[in-house]
Amino acid sequence: MPNQLNKIFKSIADPTRRDIFHLLIVASTALSITQIANHFDISRQGITKHLKVLHQAGLLEMTTKGRERYCMANAGPLREIHDWVAFYEQFWDDKLNRLNQYLKQKGKQNPGG
Repeated sequence: MPNQLNKIFKSIADPTRRDIFHLLIVASTALSITQIANHFDISRQGITKHLKVLHQAGLLEMTTKGRERYCMANAGPLREIHDWVAFYEQFWDDKLNRLNQYLKQKGKQNPGG
């Protein structure tokens, strides 16, 4: 599980891969590698390398029809990132709530200053 989370973070760490993923999410249909490459100032080979990283992270599915490969976004793995962040969000909410309670209690003990 941590290895998969690392793959997901690695794949979305690159702005071009985030843009490719966003393009596929917005398209909400499968796009050919050529269609994807047409949106970027990168060679088709460069796009293919980015797609491979996204695919290995499970963020896109690839199918072949004839000579062309098609990609479709899969947002499911992003749930792991959401869950990971949610843990730390709860952690910090708890810490800040305790700090707030402490400061309120301290203020009641020392109202003048």
